[in-house]
Amino acid sequence: MSKPAIVTPDPWLRLQSLTRARVALGRSGVSLPTREVLRFGTAHAQARDAVHQALDVQALQSELHEAGFNTCAVHSQAADRSVYLRRPDWGRRLAPDSADALAQQAPSLWPAAPKLAIVVADGLSSLATRSHAQPLLEALLPYFPELYRLPVVVATQARVALGDEVGHILGAEQVVVMIGERPGLSSPDSLGLYLTAHPRPGLTDANRNCISNVRPEGLPYADAARKLAFLIAGARRLGRSGVDLKDDSDSHALLEGDADLPALEATPPA
Repeated sequence: MSKPAIVTPDPWLRLQSLTRARVALGRSGVSLPTREVLRFGTAHAQARDAVHQALDVQALQSELHEAGFNTCAVHSQAADRSVYLRRPDWGRRLAPDSADALAQQAPSLWPAAPKLAIVVADGLSSLATRSHAQPLLEALLPYFPELYRLPVVVATQARVALGDEVGHILGAEQVVVMIGERPGLSSPDSLGLYLTAHPRPGLTDANRNCISNVRPEGLPYADAARKLAFLIAGARRLGRSGVDLKDDSDSHALLEGDADLPALEATPPA
């Protein structure tokens, strides 16, 4: 008589090929198999590391400069990671010295008020920001070749709403915040994109459009760039973003050189 298997396979095992979520793990007696317990512990550690790991601002700026993007750095009112996690409201506003420096630097870096500003923020996963921000910016270039001349502001200890103040100081018509999302147990490096038209302090999530889970294992860069370009064009036509702007990009053709795409470079004053 054959001995019973130590691990009983889950009948839903085939679902594992369709998702990275923890499904069909099997069982050993009344417990999970040891390998799954160890995998869970590893994933939990990776998620915690993603939250607490500091963004290497100098390295990221150097890489973006080498790729041709024009950057500056700012930080929120949260002085460190501990404060950032305990006081989300402080992560939504610029530190006074950063706000002053940005206002002083902006005229020399970008003589005309930009139609679009990009904020690359650490958020809750600096791993996501460091891994995916530059490839995503490069994926946007076929739609907006002038992106090289627009502001890319690297922000630390930042929440999404920090982009509203950055965009307001720069006088931008729209701001896109690329930010590390809260890590999951299968996705410690997920990047979120938030588009806001006419940014200014005090706006809420109802004023923003969100594209989530940008990473090779989630929403690929090319698809995320296409959705974002579609929303930027829609926000320009509508004059606002958020609940009034719907993402119908999957049912519309948006091609390079499409007449619907707005010119992003502002014309300098005469």
